[in-house]
Amino acid sequence: MDGTLPRRGAGAALRHDSALKHTTGEARFADDAAEAPGTLHGALVLSDVPHGHVTALHLDAARAMEGVVAIIGPRDIPGKNDIAAVGSGEPLFADPLVEFAGQPLALVLATTRDQALRAAAAVRADIAPLDPVLSIEAGLDRAQYVIAPQTMKRGDAAAAIAAAPRRMEAEFRAGGQEHFYLEGQIAVATPGEDGDIAVISSTQHPSEGQHVVARVLGCDYNRVTVTCRRMGGGFGGKESNASWVAAAAALGARVSGRPVKLRLARRADMIATGKRHPFLYRWTAGFDASGRILGLQALLAADGGWSLDMSGGVVFRAITHAVNCCDVPDVEITGCAVKTNTVSHTAFRGFGGPQGALLMEDVVHRVASACGLPPDVVRARNFLGSNGNSDELPYGQKVEGDLITRVWAEAKQDSEWDRRRGEIAAFNARHPTLRRGLGSMVLSFGISFGIMHLNQAGALVHVYTDGSIRLNHGGTEMGQGLFVKIAQVVSDVFGTDLERVAITATSTAEVPNTAPTAASTGSDLNGWAAHNAAMTIRDRMATIAAARWGIAPTDVVFADNRAWAERAGSNRFLEFGELAKLCYLERVSLSSTGYYRTPDIHWDPKAMRGNPFFYFSYGAAVSEVIVDTLTGEHRCLRTDVVQDCGRSLNPAVDRGQIEGAFVQGMGWLTCEELWWDQGGRLRTVGPSTYKIPGSRDVPPAFSVRLLEGAPARSETIFRSKAVGEPPLLLAISVANAIKDAIGVEGLDLPATPERVLMAIRAKG
Repeated sequence: MDGTLPRRGAGAALRHDSALKHTTGEARFADDAAEAPGTLHGALVLSDVPHGHVTALHLDAARAMEGVVAIIGPRDIPGKNDIAAVGSGEPLFADPLVEFAGQPLALVLATTRDQALRAAAAVRADIAPLDPVLSIEAGLDRAQYVIAPQTMKRGDAAAAIAAAPRRMEAEFRAGGQEHFYLEGQIAVATPGEDGDIAVISSTQHPSEGQHVVARVLGCDYNRVTVTCRRMGGGFGGKESNASWVAAAAALGARVSGRPVKLRLARRADMIATGKRHPFLYRWTAGFDASGRILGLQALLAADGGWSLDMSGGVVFRAITHAVNCCDVPDVEITGCAVKTNTVSHTAFRGFGGPQGALLMEDVVHRVASACGLPPDVVRARNFLGSNGNSDELPYGQKVEGDLITRVWAEAKQDSEWDRRRGEIAAFNARHPTLRRGLGSMVLSFGISFGIMHLNQAGALVHVYTDGSIRLNHGGTEMGQGLFVKIAQVVSDVFGTDLERVAITATSTAEVPNTAPTAASTGSDLNGWAAHNAAMTIRDRMATIAAARWGIAPTDVVFADNRAWAERAGSNRFLEFGELAKLCYLERVSLSSTGYYRTPDIHWDPKAMRGNPFFYFSYGAAVSEVIVDTLTGEHRCLRTDVVQDCGRSLNPAVDRGQIEGAFVQGMGWLTCEELWWDQGGRLRTVGPSTYKIPGSRDVPPAFSVRLLEGAPARSETIFRSKAVGEPPLLLAISVANAIKDAIGVEGLDLPATPERVLMAIRAKG
């Protein structure tokens, strides 16, 4: 492919395929599916202590309640009591060891959901308590890990720091984040013949759901079909957590012999499912008077919660993104995930990349303060691939330094950085209690799964004899616009209108052994798989048309819903449907699978070196905030974003992804605070206690621009680039602006009004 985008289909700014359905309520989610006769409803019994042994479950009162059909515990599991997404040893129901407050103990089935919830609340558990570990520091002190420390090195960081003209060290923290998807965790399981189970699941990973269900039921994978048409948001929270919810529903269906729906209430969802990993950072750096960072030693310690889950991938991505867009000649970065008695933390948009990038931002700001320089100057002084700096990351992969420099220069120009710096200084001089600040962020984000075998995808395409097309692939739609993008790719291949391509639900029965829709790879992987499937069919169709016209198959062109004979003066053509019918009459298959595996990636986990990413996405943002120094309250007034999307498959969808990612990142960094009490119980369990950004938190002036004239240099689908996760990191510009406004170089996150006020008072 030469990377040229057709005029229609891919590259067009088209609306989301379900946009109107979303706004009118026609879009069907898992809870909207018609309930089969006899459907039972499930409710989980959750532990209220963080650590201990279950000695008894008192079920009599619950069993006697109206509508209760069954109460299912670990002894009722026909297969393995293990729902681990990675490794093993994560029980569906505690048996007998309880590892966090909120861990499922049993499942109640009743004829209505309200009856199930009331009965679950009536179950009493006797739990002999054990001392819990509830902080990263305590986990480090005990050397208690779910991911043991692993170190990425280049050069001799200790020697470089010792020899540097200046040295400093610091410690800071960043909190976790609740996914707060609009649609909570839900699964509907229906038993069939011969032990078959059909599961409708709100999941980012149907194949993993299939595997976990089969493990719990003790059956082969081919007995389990998992289907997902759409989710009401995922953000990583439905990558592994959706699998155990599906397994619980399927277990209920197997035990009862009836369909079972399990929909977690918001409170139960927040208590029982994982979050973004909180991090503790400790670092030492050596630098010179110009702000050039010469050596860096750092510890990035994640709170993994009680089990492994996705922590391995999160720590990997945090380490590989810890220097972000900066070059450090001598570096030693250690990452780990400690085990605590809290919910197992899991995938979240960015998957450790945002937490990793925070390290270098803290280093840059503190070094800038020590040198008496602006942070943006120090960051640019250390850019990869400029100012004589290396373009190679500590693990050996190279980046495109010219794009790092370019996105920053364009964001700086768009935001009128220099003029507004003067305006802000004048404003602050006039106002004794209000302070405005300007902050920036530049990102370099690697695209691919850190687990190499996940970088593959499959698709299935049918062409019918009327010229209509049916598309299925392994990606899942969670509102991000993946389905319309892949349909645009297929419509381009066949030269048909997008409306002729039917978008269908993701199903393990149609495309097996799929990777999760995560790591911003949905369009990259599934786009190529669908393209390859469609090209196989198109080549067959071209052969039939060429034989009819006496030309070479390469001279057949598909465009404008027709197949053309591309010869000077030729007017021979067939409508696409006519050609499809002709192929059928000639006994030519109009169905094909397609497959794609990401090329040119590799990783040595022992040496901590390799090329783990197919390419990098770049971006830059400038944000302005205003802070009330009497209360710590703050608001983002303006943000300017320049984001590299390569040659966008759909600029309208990509723009929406950038805006949404930025606001979600801003929530993580400014207002979303998870809080556990001294008893290890999560107390921020709903919108009344957990503050997510609302419409009024969006910057009133919010400019988003896609980087122009920068097609991907790697052979991505139509030279596009991923956009789901990278822009979330640009919200760090808001945290940086807050630091600029109140005159501090370091600030623990999220920067809530309370924490901002404490920083102001500590500064004096």
